[in-house]
Amino acid sequence: MIKKMLILTALTVLLTGCTDRNELILYTWSGMFPQEILDGFEKETGIRIRYVNFDTNETMMTRLMHGESGAYDLIIADDYIVENVINEGLAQKIDPLHLSNYKNINHLYKNQFYDPSGEYTIPYGAGIQTIVYNPQKINIPIRAYADLWDTGLANSIGIIDHFRVINGMALKVMGQSYNTNDIEVIQAAGEHLKLLAPNIRLIRDDNLHDELLSGEISIAVMYTSQVTMAKMERPQLVVVYPEEGLGFGIMPAFIPVNAPNPDAAYAFLNYILDAENGARCFEYLGYYSTFSGSDPYIKDEFKDFLTIPEGFDFDLMEMIENVSDETAALHNRLYTEFKSRAGR
Repeated sequence: MIKKMLILTALTVLLTGCTDRNELILYTWSGMFPQEILDGFEKETGIRIRYVNFDTNETMMTRLMHGESGAYDLIIADDYIVENVINEGLAQKIDPLHLSNYKNINHLYKNQFYDPSGEYTIPYGAGIQTIVYNPQKINIPIRAYADLWDTGLANSIGIIDHFRVINGMALKVMGQSYNTNDIEVIQAAGEHLKLLAPNIRLIRDDNLHDELLSGEISIAVMYTSQVTMAKMERPQLVVVYPEEGLGFGIMPAFIPVNAPNPDAAYAFLNYILDAENGARCFEYLGYYSTFSGSDPYIKDEFKDFLTIPEGFDFDLMEMIENVSDETAALHNRLYTEFKSRAGR
């Protein structure tokens, strides 16, 4: 046991070097913060930011599981993987007393499935999958996911490349949950999804909004950030919140259990939780504001895209959660069959 601890300690030293009290090791995807926020934090606090990127949530999880929880001070990832992080004991509890701006969090986004007690995470941005279309090219009413199966939309739809989101559309059309583990229901939804294939022109996860703006596609199912960028460039595009309900996700921030400099992590969290700083972050990121204190500071031209629409029925929103291995494998197989049917 002692030998194992010595090896892990040596690994942490190798990865991080000696702990620098004036350094924050931030581990997340690239492009998560505007440079003005990073520069402003360093200038105000004197703490340097070492920004380390991962390519996938699974890469991050693998590194933490292999002893690198002492290599980073603050991590931002997707909700489903953070559930695993917490269950594995790889995140430490966050003390709100260390965050004078904690009150600015929108509590609608706290105490979610990945952190039911709300003790381990700070929500940084939330997204939903919506339908967006060009009204000059689409002349049929679009109110729901079910409308995407209309034969008048042949070879005109672009969708993001996310198997749980796209399979989930078919589940929602059938009145089912994104997170069902009922194999027969999922199989039936997969068969129904195949009927959508003739309408699919493009399956692409990155920058799908570019294809809507160029006219390559006329209608799309896109992430919030893509919708924001598309609408900012072309306000006449129409956004539809599907009647069947929609999935949403949150990017939680957490402090690893063995973070070398948790004080720096708290300082950065408090800095972005500042109402005005948070507004600048969400305008840059293009996701829903998870800090209600920031909402009044979001510029008018962004407010329609970055804050939940007035009167929106939250009962229609469902988070896409982890499912059993058997269920995930079935989802993957059905989605692969659908893409093959769509010629993608």
